[in-house]
Amino acid sequence: MQKASHPVPPRDEPTAPSSEGPAAKRSYHVEALAKGLRLLGLFSEQRPAMKLTDMAAETGVPLPTAFRMAATLVTEGFLEQLPDGAYRPAPKVLTLGFSALRGMDLVELADGPLRRLAAATGQTVNLGTLSDDRVLYLIRLRNNDLVTANIQVGSRLPAVSTSIGKVLLSSLSDTELEQRLGEDSFAGATGPNAIRSLAQLEMTLDGIRKQGWALQDEELAYGLRSVAAPVSDASGTVVAAVNVAVPAMEFPVTRLVDELRPPLMEACGEITRLLGGK
Repeated sequence: MQKASHPVPPRDEPTAPSSEGPAAKRSYHVEALAKGLRLLGLFSEQRPAMKLTDMAAETGVPLPTAFRMAATLVTEGFLEQLPDGAYRPAPKVLTLGFSALRGMDLVELADGPLRRLAAATGQTVNLGTLSDDRVLYLIRLRNNDLVTANIQVGSRLPAVSTSIGKVLLSSLSDTELEQRLGEDSFAGATGPNAIRSLAQLEMTLDGIRKQGWALQDEELAYGLRSVAAPVSDASGTVVAAVNVAVPAMEFPVTRLVDELRPPLMEACGEITRLLGGK
């Protein structure tokens, strides 16, 4: 990119809105972010690439501002620059969009089976996916008796210490597992049986692969147990996992497995079929 061909960017920072009156309603509007999103919205099937001058004209911003916006989006992986100087959306934009759509489909399709599972068991039911070395909670149907009241949709917990996380990690290859996990991955759990090393985790994952489900026995927190099973898509890829979480004092491991694992497996099978899997 030939920066010398563009003018020096002016100092055009926006004036902060007043904290009183009508302007206060606009105080949450980040203009720079809005401009960047408008710039990304310029591209279409009919217009897959654009010159910087056209981008500036279409968004109504000065050329130096359009340059900074485009450069930032290139750095963040949302745009890429072609040899002729034009810009086009980078693969990260497509990945972000399709991931969001897949997540919405998963949540929408899983809602009914999970509500029936929660009603049948009377216990807390969660659905989550992997986000780096954490479990991202997408659905949580909570029983008020459960001790982990601070977990909610959007929470991210250590995958190595949760039944959902261990199910999802068991679907990864050894190489993927080593790339995803580090020393910090084993921090944050407060339960007496928390897994503290990769070697200990690998032995646990071997058993999960063979039996097709996972337990969390007071690993994440004292007094909490859960059992989890996988959800797969049409390709057979494990895309999520569901667990039923219970108070440890009321549910010994044998009761958890004997009473709650069968309806859990049935619900996961139903969601898998709704996603096109078997």
